[in-house]
Amino acid sequence: MKGIKIGLTGPLASGKGEVSKYLKSKGFKYISLSDMVREELRKRDLEETRDNLMMIGNSLRKEEGAGVFGKRVREKIENGDKELNWVIDGIRNPAEIEELRKMENFFLLAVAAPKETLIERVKNRKRSSDPLSEEEIEKKLMREWGIDEPPDGQQVGACMGEADFFVMNDSTLKELHNFLDSLLEAIGKNT
Repeated sequence: MKGIKIGLTGPLASGKGEVSKYLKSKGFKYISLSDMVREELRKRDLEETRDNLMMIGNSLRKEEGAGVFGKRVREKIENGDKELNWVIDGIRNPAEIEELRKMENFFLLAVAAPKETLIERVKNRKRSSDPLSEEEIEKKLMREWGIDEPPDGQQVGACMGEADFFVMNDSTLKELHNFLDSLLEAIGKNT
């Protein structure tokens, strides 16, 4: 199994990081659309907050098109070793998916969890960029989902609808790993 690209979409705290970690342990190389936004924050000398990440991401999508981050990631992958397997994290707009689907062997995995689980995970992980109150967390989840966001903004809900595979990550890590093993086996048979 070579040259596989698995893109990840899903809400805040759904478990995309755990999926990435597991795929990296299976030899996948990691790349994140958010890292490109972080690079832009550094260029503009802005603090790395979730709001600033969203603002810059939306701004660049307006300036260069909604698929700008998907295009940048696709170009990096296509200019690299074609034999590598990639996990692509942080897909938040359908235009990014459109760019990534231009690559051979690209599959989109939607990672989800119940809202109550997402809120608890955000509260428990205590990242500096995460909101603190339950109300703030819910606001972030709604914005990320695409509620009251422009079409070129964050549209995780629409991205979830375009997924090739879906996992409800509301159980144990072992269950998640078992799902991923089955997913890799299925993808291997179809490439």
